[in-house]
Amino acid sequence: MLSQCLFMSPIVVRLLMCTGYWCAVKLWDGVTGAFVASFRGHVGPVYQASVAWASDSRLFVSGSKDSTLKVWDVRSKKLLMDLPGHADEVFSVDWSPNGKTVVSGGKDRMVKLWRR
Repeated sequence: MLSQCLFMSPIVVRLLMCTGYWCAVKLWDGVTGAFVASFRGHVGPVYQASVAWASDSRLFVSGSKDSTLKVWDVRSKKLLMDLPGHADEVFSVDWSPNGKTVVSGGKDRMVKLWRR
């Protein structure tokens, strides 16, 4: 079951990002419709507002009901950073324009800044 689909990458390749209750983020080629990859690592659902592309489309961040954020590398299809720190579900994430900071908010009523 999809909870949200069609998060188009801002530049580089036209990738579509979909989230759902399968605890992963899935990517498809937006031109051909071909499946590209599944990014697995969360142990809870990934909500629609808890995924965001970095401005260069090489990375994205996902937040989950499991209270963690994860930073993924699209080219290598690997997890770059696991960011625990929220006390409850992560509802929203986004990148700073320079791609060096991620902001997240969750059910714990906390807003957190993550710098790389």
